[in-house]
Amino acid sequence: MSISQLDVKQIGEQVAARSAPFTRLTEQIHRVIVGQDHLLRQMLIALLTNGHVLIEGVPGLAKTLAVSCLSRAIRTRFQRLQFTPDLLPADLIGTQVYRPREGDFVVQKGPIFANIILADEINRAPAKVQSALLEAMQEHQVTIGRETFKLDEPFLVLATENPIEQEGTYPLPEAQIDRFMLKVVVTYPTREQERTILDRMASTHPALDIDPVLSPQDILDARRVVDDIYMDDKIKDYIVDLVFATREPQRIDLPIADWIQYGASPRTTIALALGAKASAFLAGRGFVTPQDVKNVAPDVMRHRVIVTYEAEAEDKTSEDVVKAILDHVPVP
Repeated sequence: MSISQLDVKQIGEQVAARSAPFTRLTEQIHRVIVGQDHLLRQMLIALLTNGHVLIEGVPGLAKTLAVSCLSRAIRTRFQRLQFTPDLLPADLIGTQVYRPREGDFVVQKGPIFANIILADEINRAPAKVQSALLEAMQEHQVTIGRETFKLDEPFLVLATENPIEQEGTYPLPEAQIDRFMLKVVVTYPTREQERTILDRMASTHPALDIDPVLSPQDILDARRVVDDIYMDDKIKDYIVDLVFATREPQRIDLPIADWIQYGASPRTTIALALGAKASAFLAGRGFVTPQDVKNVAPDVMRHRVIVTYEAEAEDKTSEDVVKAILDHVPVP
């Protein structure tokens, strides 16, 4: 179904019908999770766009609980994987088991064969495990021995990492970081939210009741509607301008060229477009606005812009680069 067959009004009607269950999904999660609206919204955007999310935050901010609540609100299979330095690829994807009586090997599938994967403390796993996860994330398939198995859709990896304690961790390869559509930084709750958390969770048996309101088919149907959401050529040019500003900032008189070692890849352009469409979908609109792009740009770009040593010496981060670009590039 292409934009030539549907006008924006018709697309808007489809969006209104398909986005309602996602509103109920958010309401169910908020029965347990206090605040964290940005994290929940970005997880839904990844779910709608067939992406993956890297969640960074100090311990105790409900990163793992938020992912668990999301999985319980969807009628689907969920697996939590605690990544450790002694983890093996077979612990993740499975292995071949020899059967002496039959004299052959049988494939024993691992926990990666689920719809939603929580990769807890992903940076604690060694390189071989990261490589196995990389194939699953990018190709949505797993190779065990000589056989390749397709993973069921939807397939979503939500990975967490602790930015403070780095002892015993393995830095994620740039190729793998780039496979995460979004990198969300989770911050502390407000004072009012903290008080609500105390009332709700300060119990030996806190209430974690969540009703499933979505099926995998609902998600796949919603993705088809997201693909049809209208994006004007001016919005597309704006997205390209943002990405090119990370590569050639001097062309738009942006004095941050010394901060940037490597700019964003074309995968960034695709992620910005898809994320903006999903943002419009969650807002109940059949068309994309510049604000939709701005809503997803920091989380799409922060882990794809590599800063120089000079920038680090000045305490400048990739987030500072992205903010400068968003402030400087003209909005259509």
